[in-house]
Amino acid sequence: MVIACAAIAIIYHLLRPTWHVETVDGPGETPLSIGGTLFNVPTAAFRIKVQKHAGPQERVDLNFDYPSLQPPDKPKHVTTETADQTRLPERIFLSIAAHNDALSPEQRLRTIYPRYFAPGQPATDADGLSRQTFRAGTPYADEDLFIGTDPDLAARCTRDGMTPGSCLSERRVGGADLTFRFPRQWLTQWREVATAIDRLTSRVSSVHRQH
Repeated sequence: MVIACAAIAIIYHLLRPTWHVETVDGPGETPLSIGGTLFNVPTAAFRIKVQKHAGPQERVDLNFDYPSLQPPDKPKHVTTETADQTRLPERIFLSIAAHNDALSPEQRLRTIYPRYFAPGQPATDADGLSRQTFRAGTPYADEDLFIGTDPDLAARCTRDGMTPGSCLSERRVGGADLTFRFPRQWLTQWREVATAIDRLTSRVSSVHRQH
């Protein structure tokens, strides 16, 4: 019986499956491909659990604390006693999706958005950020387009209303578009936001790293 048990143990050890599903719950990065382009995504930055795996994907949704640009910590338990002292972290959200040969963000800036601008020249604030409003009745009604240079930033933002305004800024990397979402109120420090977007683009993009 002892010999038989030992033989069974040896056979199990030799024949047990050696493949495994890659775990992505720990620290580090998850390599994935979107639109045929390679990205290395901080594992803790995934917003949707089913997206948290390596390999080809059509889209992933990520979030980062701002201004640290680190993946968010696990939610802390908040009680009625600590609610007033608990400050929610500010977040910048990033979606990476295959563009499937759609117009690039640069092409939309040059050829699509100007068709819907309200009459008049864009207004430029003291910090060099220009604002162009969209006409009412257009697909971008109640939005503004902000343009800054050095560093470059192009952001289409909703206006404050029942909810605070939010902004979208897009970048194209290979076969994928990166869409960043952040509060409109951050535009008071738009250069820091533009720098953060540049840093996150370089962080997740294998294409940028190789160059």
